[in-house]
Amino acid sequence: VASAEELCEPGYWVRHVREAVRFGDGVEALVAAGVSSFVELGPDGVLSAMAREVLPEGVDVACVPVMRRDRDEVREFLTGLARMAVRGVDVTWEPLTAGGRRVELPTYAFQRERYWLEAGWSVTDAAGLGQSAADHPLVGAVVGLASGDGALLTGRLSLKSHPWLADHTVAGTAVFPGTGFVELLVRAGDEVGCGRIEELTQEAPLVVPERGGVQVQVVVEAANAAGERSVAVYSRLEEADEDVPWTRHASGLLSSSDSAAGFELAQWPPAGAEALDTTGMYERPESGLVYGPLFQGLTAAWRKGDEVYAEIELPVAASAEASRFGLHPALLDAALHALGFSPSYEDEEADGTVARLPFSWSGVSLFAVGASVLRVCVRHLARDRVSLWVADGVGVPVAVVESLVLRAISSGQVAAASASASVSGVGGVLGGGLF
Repeated sequence: VASAEELCEPGYWVRHVREAVRFGDGVEALVAAGVSSFVELGPDGVLSAMAREVLPEGVDVACVPVMRRDRDEVREFLTGLARMAVRGVDVTWEPLTAGGRRVELPTYAFQRERYWLEAGWSVTDAAGLGQSAADHPLVGAVVGLASGDGALLTGRLSLKSHPWLADHTVAGTAVFPGTGFVELLVRAGDEVGCGRIEELTQEAPLVVPERGGVQVQVVVEAANAAGERSVAVYSRLEEADEDVPWTRHASGLLSSSDSAAGFELAQWPPAGAEALDTTGMYERPESGLVYGPLFQGLTAAWRKGDEVYAEIELPVAASAEASRFGLHPALLDAALHALGFSPSYEDEEADGTVARLPFSWSGVSLFAVGASVLRVCVRHLARDRVSLWVADGVGVPVAVVESLVLRAISSGQVAAASASASVSGVGGVLGGGLF
């Protein structure tokens, strides 16, 4: 094997042309001496390929050419140096980076992502963790509380796992719809045998971040003497430290009372009802509430006195998903859009109020699950309070809401929320002005 000095003498290369090269012997001698990385300085990678044929099978040796025919010379040279560097070869980079400056490395695609078990996990996996699968789009697992006969439902929400949440925005930010809390309590009630929501009060908005997600917990307490159970919904950003407190978004009361529907909407549209023009009803960006395709479910409406009737339908692409919910939040949310045709709502627009959102629910019962088409009757009980009759596409009762109190949001509040780009800003405006 030639020394470094010999490689620089013309005579070495003359002998290299005229005499036997003994390439294989040279490679074997270098490997025996402990060399584990070869760099080929030439116009292509021919010698690197030949060296691999000489090397014994299973030997960890890298053969790196720094030039390749028909490839960018600078890129190939730097790539070769980088390959040597990652193998532990001491590469002196300073001559190459002279005059440069240090910059932060870009983050990796998987940085700060959490790999929590989703709703699709198996019952066997859940049982191994002391849990049972919830089999619901919003929660993934259920845990029985050791302190009593209560239950804990856990889940994770994000725009990646639940892209339909991006279709419900307030002041440009995705906010979990109030009807989603109803769905969470219905699922929690199923777990403990309580089919009626006596009370549900929304206390703070649940903002879904643009990146990452939020952990969600629904806590159902043990039954009191009357058989009622307190329930609350909490969330926390998934990347938050363990000492960061959870935010309570809603609280309520569940009961096992049986409720009869007491209505039917078989005659459709109702006799004597006035047909309403729904054209452009979702083209009102000034309200601060922007509904994407999934939430634009109101297709027709009628008015009869203080009652508003409406037809609601999920897009075809989402109708199959409806069977996994008790009542899809987007479908029930669209039912509330019928409020926009009530006389009291039109009066509010005159005083600067541009939208109303759910605040307090009472007497909510679900009679049938999985609907993708609804007939709805919204009856006004007071200026900010309504009741709802909800039936399926042929008029069979699906749900009833005995009382729903709404809170108004003014154009000034929307402007303040729109001016804030942070989640805390949106939460502040909604927390003080709506919830």
